[in-house]
Amino acid sequence: MAVDYSMAWIGRKLWRGGCRANRHGPGASNLQPRWATMIARFLIAWFTLGSSVAALAGSSNSLLDITPDGTRLIVANTDSGTVTIVNTTSQAAADEIAVGDHPEGTAWIGNGPLALVTVYGDDLVRIIDADSNKIVHTLRVPDEPYGIVTTRDGRIAYVSHDYPGAISEIDLAAKKLLRTFTVGNRIRGIALSADEKMLYVTEFFTATLLGVDRKSGTVVDRWEGHSTDNLSRHVVLHPTRPKAYLSHIRSRVNHFDARGSIFPQLSFCDLWEKPGGEKRRRSLALDTFNTIHVVTNPWEAAISPDGSKIYTIYAGTNDMNVSRVLDDDYQEIDRIGSAVSVGKHPRAIRVSPDGQRVYIYNTLDYAIAVYDAEMRRKLATIPVATPPHTPEWRRGKELFQTALQPMGSARWIACSSCHPDGLTDGRVWQNPEGNRKTPNLFGLAHTHPLHWSADRDEVQDFEYTIRGKLMRGRGLAPGPLTPRLGFAPGAELNEKLSGRSADLDALAIYTNSFPLRLSPHIPEPGKLSAEAERGKAIFFSAETKCATCHTGPYYTDGKKTPPFILHDVGTGDDPREKMGPKYDTPTLLGVYRSPPYMHDGRAKTLHDVLTTANPADRHGKTSHLKPSEIDDLVAFLKSLPYELPPTHTPNTVPHFLHLKPTVKPVAIPGE
Repeated sequence: MAVDYSMAWIGRKLWRGGCRANRHGPGASNLQPRWATMIARFLIAWFTLGSSVAALAGSSNSLLDITPDGTRLIVANTDSGTVTIVNTTSQAAADEIAVGDHPEGTAWIGNGPLALVTVYGDDLVRIIDADSNKIVHTLRVPDEPYGIVTTRDGRIAYVSHDYPGAISEIDLAAKKLLRTFTVGNRIRGIALSADEKMLYVTEFFTATLLGVDRKSGTVVDRWEGHSTDNLSRHVVLHPTRPKAYLSHIRSRVNHFDARGSIFPQLSFCDLWEKPGGEKRRRSLALDTFNTIHVVTNPWEAAISPDGSKIYTIYAGTNDMNVSRVLDDDYQEIDRIGSAVSVGKHPRAIRVSPDGQRVYIYNTLDYAIAVYDAEMRRKLATIPVATPPHTPEWRRGKELFQTALQPMGSARWIACSSCHPDGLTDGRVWQNPEGNRKTPNLFGLAHTHPLHWSADRDEVQDFEYTIRGKLMRGRGLAPGPLTPRLGFAPGAELNEKLSGRSADLDALAIYTNSFPLRLSPHIPEPGKLSAEAERGKAIFFSAETKCATCHTGPYYTDGKKTPPFILHDVGTGDDPREKMGPKYDTPTLLGVYRSPPYMHDGRAKTLHDVLTTANPADRHGKTSHLKPSEIDDLVAFLKSLPYELPPTHTPNTVPHFLHLKPTVKPVAIPGE
């Protein structure tokens, strides 16, 4: 669909036709007359002048945004729970403003001084006054607000919601949530079209691009990619052409090797209808884009105001590419020079409105790096955040996020490639031991042992993964490891790795640090809906026996010391399975947002867990339940956690001493 770009597309096609006619000269067929070429050029110029401003501020999601006049930046410091305003003239940052749990998106309202920030963990949108450096208003919004964009007149903002997948519309003058519409599954990337009639959003787990009509709030177009496409956090639109650019990865679940499992990708979507069903989406493999220099985990891209260049940052290898944008609908971009090393874990990038400066937020340097447009010179480094928690935690995050040595030699894969910020990648991997669903890491410190088959009892055991076929790193611990023999648990359990390496212990501290958040499927903290209350009674009944295994505050009978408690629930029947049929009991906290279910993902929904995936009543006794009772039980499961569990249990590994809580923002009247 994408009618907002049709005039430009027609103009470009006419211009190309006219140029071809002039180039071919007399005798060429289907020649375009000179007036068509002139009209085409006029249409292109009209569209360019009418739309270029939209590309400069607030039109695509990012941790970083720049005002249309280029004088100020706002940056969200996710781990610190703060935002920072930067004066680009003086290259000085103001004091951090505490906003809450995990700010993820920023956008200026017009030319400021007001700006917006989404607070992912607290379900808030904060309005910041950059002149006073204070929060001036707070809006409560639906669960997990991620990206945010604003209209040019500063009247309306749109927020993408990761779970379950929605867009919220906010009246900024009235400071009021107008409506929320469901548009897809796990929505993160969001961009506003040049004529402001369309929103373009990305599904995190599929990298599908959706075109949403702004007026009706309905999906009117979609650009699906390859079945392996995964983890798309961002979309940016070309300022003058009907083109969208998506940074994401590809997860090839049938390969278990550092050089064949995960690949960086940049997808190009044509935002117009093509005749004859011609393909409207192409993808470029970025791992070979720099010849032998592999880059990993593309996070975000930015396009110069004139549309001539695209800048792509890679969070896993600390690199950035600058490329020419080609108007050929085929090759799409042409690399300029080689990849440039920019700093630790770049997650946001913006280009100044005059096209002369590039701003990159290196989140593990806690600073913005300023470059010239050609990326030949680094002009400044602007610290923007107080480093959070402890040095050990920060070192652990650095190791978790990188695909470089000592974590990997091939440069393709980091821990975060499958566990983005502690989340699952939503995939079931065909591992050597059998099919394994990627779990969330939230609450991991309280739910040992590790892996579905309980073959690891400490996070430090992932030294075997770091040195193994999947990552091929040199590793963090000194000396050799006890070799693994086949698939029987033993080597990792017998090899005590904690305390042998400061880096390995730091990795364990970070990996164990992901906190749980309350479920959105509850009326208020500590409360259940009537449906969920009925489901709770069923869950804890002696007849269903659900709570026999899913017990305690973390709803699991797992324990951090052997002998481990494993259960055969009838799911170890796959011919590829090498370690079953008994498995560790997973926590049910946060289960609402982690489909598919069971160790091999055979249950697509929680309803399937209780019905089609449990035909012999080996996973609790549920065959006697009525459909309405199944619905009630599912409602209870979706409500977990309805109250936060204790921060320390007999099964908790020491990690929390390295977590320093962020400063809570001042209360806002009427919040």
